[in-house]
Amino acid sequence: MATGPAPTPTRIALVSFPGVRAFDVSVITEVWGVDRTDRGVPPFDLRRIAADPAPIPLRGGLSLTPDRTLSWLTRADLIVVPGLDDHLTPAPAPVLEALRRAHARSTPIAALCGGAFTLAQAGLLDGRRAVTHWNLTDLLRAHHPRVTVVPDALFLHDDNIWTSAGTAAGIDLCLHLVRTTHGAEAAAAIARSMVTAPFRTGTQAQFIEHPTPHTDRDADTLAAVRAHALTHLAEPHTVAGLAARARMSPRSFARHFQATTGTTPLRWLITQRIAAAQKLLERTDLPLPEVARRTGFGSEITMRQHFATHLATSPRDYRLAFQHTLGQPEVDMERPHP
Repeated sequence: MATGPAPTPTRIALVSFPGVRAFDVSVITEVWGVDRTDRGVPPFDLRRIAADPAPIPLRGGLSLTPDRTLSWLTRADLIVVPGLDDHLTPAPAPVLEALRRAHARSTPIAALCGGAFTLAQAGLLDGRRAVTHWNLTDLLRAHHPRVTVVPDALFLHDDNIWTSAGTAAGIDLCLHLVRTTHGAEAAAAIARSMVTAPFRTGTQAQFIEHPTPHTDRDADTLAAVRAHALTHLAEPHTVAGLAARARMSPRSFARHFQATTGTTPLRWLITQRIAAAQKLLERTDLPLPEVARRTGFGSEITMRQHFATHLATSPRDYRLAFQHTLGQPEVDMERPHP
């Protein structure tokens, strides 16, 4: 049986120069440099880009050997800039100029953690919002006062440029970029392979204060409430109703929920409904009103409004872009998962 031509791999450019973080290089490589086409993930063509082909030393006795020079950026569908070991490391002038030209061509550019400093050196963050590790926000403001530094977010987007907070937030951003271009199932497959959380929104807090034994107990209770909500997404939920299940007042529940998860109960619930709707749109041919009902939006209009706000698309267009057959059973959002 004919299978048709193989899909064209998405071309990802990992921009490197002396001083980039080995961890971020590894994250980028793990997300886009591993062949997972046998698990339904589309093919990627990851290239390690530098000003010249000489090996680049990394901290810890490692090194990175570029396989393309900066001219390859004209072919890239996405450019990713790792963070830096020393956040004030100057990037080579040819790298900065190549990034400016890429942005002028409207190529999406993402920076992990201290990679925001590299984009700021190139002038790409002037007048734009950006995020970096919470411990570096003052440093970024001091050295690049024209950047609007957002102090508490995991990642954000401004004018085709993405920036992220530290370490785990870099993974979140990479998975988010896969999700927005290839769908929730592709991102989830990569997350499962990496044994990491498949869906954290960029608006969540960067860190949660260390819990005390008392708040540990609260966290267990809140985890049970979240599990209940996830297995009953089709039902209407209110903060008061969830608080009653946790045996807390609504105000206390909302405060403990945000302290534990980094987001509000309603914002968390909306993002979970969107994620569930994405899966149904990708996996099934259910009518849009039924998708809305199963995921708790109640109506197609409400679901469409939330897709427009959070994904900048409509459920119908999302289905057209990402629906594919994975050979998996239909998801029943009204039954608890085993």
